[in-house]
Amino acid sequence: MARSARTKSLRLIRQVPVRHEVDVFVAGGGPAGCAAAVSAARGGKSVFLAEGHSCFGGMGTAGLVPAFMQFGDGVNFLAAGFGEELFERLCAAGGTTPAPPGGDRTGSYPINAEILKRVYDEMLLAAKVDFTFHTHLIGVQRQGSKVKAALCWGKSGLFAVRAAVYVDATGDGDLAAWADAPFEKGDSSGAMMPGTLCSLWTDVDFDAWGKSGLRHHNARIEEAHKAGVFTYCDKHLPGIWPVGDRVGGGNVGHTFGVDGTDERSLTKALLWGRKLVLEYERYYREYLRGFERMKLMATGSLLGLRETRRILGDYVLCLEDFKKRAVFPDEIGRYCYPVDIHVSRPDDEAEYERFQKEFAELRYAKGESYGVPYRCLTPRGLSNVLVAGRCISADRFLQGSIRVMPGCYITGQAAGVAAALACDHGGDSRAFDVGLLRRRLREAGAYLPGA
Repeated sequence: MARSARTKSLRLIRQVPVRHEVDVFVAGGGPAGCAAAVSAARGGKSVFLAEGHSCFGGMGTAGLVPAFMQFGDGVNFLAAGFGEELFERLCAAGGTTPAPPGGDRTGSYPINAEILKRVYDEMLLAAKVDFTFHTHLIGVQRQGSKVKAALCWGKSGLFAVRAAVYVDATGDGDLAAWADAPFEKGDSSGAMMPGTLCSLWTDVDFDAWGKSGLRHHNARIEEAHKAGVFTYCDKHLPGIWPVGDRVGGGNVGHTFGVDGTDERSLTKALLWGRKLVLEYERYYREYLRGFERMKLMATGSLLGLRETRRILGDYVLCLEDFKKRAVFPDEIGRYCYPVDIHVSRPDDEAEYERFQKEFAELRYAKGESYGVPYRCLTPRGLSNVLVAGRCISADRFLQGSIRVMPGCYITGQAAGVAAALACDHGGDSRAFDVGLLRRRLREAGAYLPGA
């Protein structure tokens, strides 16, 4: 492409109506955004949430991620408050498997995506959060250290939202990055974890699989690759979870090289993902017992993304914090999921060995956890913006732990409570006593020993 073609631009100047003037604007209705919006609204503040898709929940609903990772450390329910309330509502509605009496919530829990959608709906409506689906954040207006407006697009056209405080729960850190907050992406060379187009399968006999004698779904991957079943020999296979009677939720296959902040890259990954599930269908049917009659029902309407931007905040949670089970004076929660950085390249034995070593060694014993300081939610250079979810300020190792849904409930709840407090202090996210934030979080049910 000629240079002149690459640098063409169009200057656009137009008046945009301000449709909402609220205390708190939340960008994104995934697990972190829902927790933030409900928590801010319960704090007595007016909230508008913009969600680009057709439902709340992000990866756990539209993305068809088949299971929650652990909610607790074997002793304590770490995603307490919003996360525990959602879990109990989902159990009561038949949307996941309840923990046994005295259960420690350290395992994974299957997700019925349709029921989870309704649970989110009910919680946000009950909290009187104002929201619209099919509403995309497309830009921000910044003045000094403050964001003054969020620019959104919906089917009715462009509109702006003015708020005292803005919560970035986009997963990709879009709002903070577009407001010029510093960020990091991927490893030292920029390579990021691959995505997965999750899937839903029927006619799966999980009892037969359990009696097969094989422990892991990747047991015959290399054999199948040599037989021409797979394009790549990707030995990292999370697998298929039972999510209903003879229904399996598939976290299978990787879309290597995807950049979730580039729509062209996402398009290529989705096209490949829809082809890739056919390779896994053949593998499961021909090589693993219990899956001989399985049929593909659906793939996610969102690509499952594990990693994009990490917004740099006043503190960067790091691997050393994980290793020493860090405690912080300003911590807003504690979490315990292992470091889970998926292989970034197929057919790479060293990468697979690296993953196995990290996932085996960088994990905790029962009752252990690390703290998450409030400073990870406050982006550098911005005074009225908070981040929540997988884009909080952390190095790549800790992002590989805190990124899962229960971790997002913890940081989302904290961002919502903090946003409500900031509204009482001129919108400044650093102007109030963090001790007060911790007390308010405890009142909301958060697990905060010593607060």
